[in-house]
Amino acid sequence: MTVEVSTLSNGLRVITDRMDSVETVALGAWVNVGTRHETAEVNGISHLLEHMAFKGTARRTALQIAEEMDNVGGHLNAYTSRDHTAYFAKVLKDDAELAVDVISDILLNSTMDAEELEREKHVIVQEISQVNDTPDDIIFDQFQAQAYPDQPMGWPVLGSEKLVRSVTPERLKKYLGDHYAAEHAIVAASGNIDHDAFVKSVEKSFSGLRRSAEVSAVPGAYGGGETREERDLEQVHVVLGFPGVAYHDPDYYNAAALSVLMGEGMSSRLFQEIREKRGLAYSIFSSTQSFADTGLFTIYTGTAPDDLPKLVPILCEEIRKAAGSITAEETKRAKAQIKSSLLMSLESPSSRCTSRARQLVVYGRPLSVHEVIAKLDAVDAASISATAGRLFTGAPTLAAIGPLDRLPPLDEIRDKLQ
Repeated sequence: MTVEVSTLSNGLRVITDRMDSVETVALGAWVNVGTRHETAEVNGISHLLEHMAFKGTARRTALQIAEEMDNVGGHLNAYTSRDHTAYFAKVLKDDAELAVDVISDILLNSTMDAEELEREKHVIVQEISQVNDTPDDIIFDQFQAQAYPDQPMGWPVLGSEKLVRSVTPERLKKYLGDHYAAEHAIVAASGNIDHDAFVKSVEKSFSGLRRSAEVSAVPGAYGGGETREERDLEQVHVVLGFPGVAYHDPDYYNAAALSVLMGEGMSSRLFQEIREKRGLAYSIFSSTQSFADTGLFTIYTGTAPDDLPKLVPILCEEIRKAAGSITAEETKRAKAQIKSSLLMSLESPSSRCTSRARQLVVYGRPLSVHEVIAKLDAVDAASISATAGRLFTGAPTLAAIGPLDRLPPLDEIRDKLQ
């Protein structure tokens, strides 16, 4: 297993992670442009651009793009996040060059046809409506907006119906030209791939990608507070969160372990106390989210409105006592879960490709498995407790949807956290 990195003459970085034991290759382009790089006038344009990239180029129609990948049994997809957009494929090893050509074509030569754009706007508006109709989806957008008020970090990735409908082909082309550049992109591949041959293929296909562009992100400024939406639902959906850690924060791995032992898995504290022992919720879990300059620690639960008076004090008590009660046994268990997830992901070309691209974006270099495990090994009960004390004393953010008359106000919840 060999990881190699090259930088092309236009500044585009190329990374490969070779796996001789497989017959496939996962590859893609990661562009450091997402929702946090947008202005209020074009919120949602990064996601719309990602959709439109598949709707025809100067060389291929939308149907031809789909057919060329289907003809070789390949898979082509993309996603948009708050800090980057990814276009990726998985193919048999002999079809890697074709996949590179298709991905470069949709990024460099998309026509942004006006008729295709109108159809895709309608599709995205339906996607927005679907999210709005799904409480356990939209609540996270509402939480994000409250945690990062009036700033790009808090805006929804999908944008709003009004803004999506207002985008023109010319604006899409300008946004693409202004933001997509070689120095802000990475092409990654993992699987049965030869690095030198892959670099030549990328250099040929991506030579037209401009070298630089003005891409800036507004620093994330955590705010806190609460947002509530009364809806006639069978359950109340609640997200309670705190300022978390950025990628480079020394507590990054402590926070990951804290999330695992608090609410990831059937043995976690919240699952055991709230679901298993008391049956107060079907779903309860914690998670961490990190960015270059900020982060979040969140806890989600969905419960019956009548169970809120019992659930909220227990939830607050588990959060409150975490800083002083982390044991060596649960620390060992949390670290084992993180390690096993890491090592299992090494068996997947797609997981490794994504991981290598992210490492190059975040750290500027690939990280070895031994390096990551060494950082995990340095985590102990005391360091997790200290991190819990740091995170859970931060200003809380609360988002809730459903029948809310029995959900205590944020001030009361804050008092229970002390």
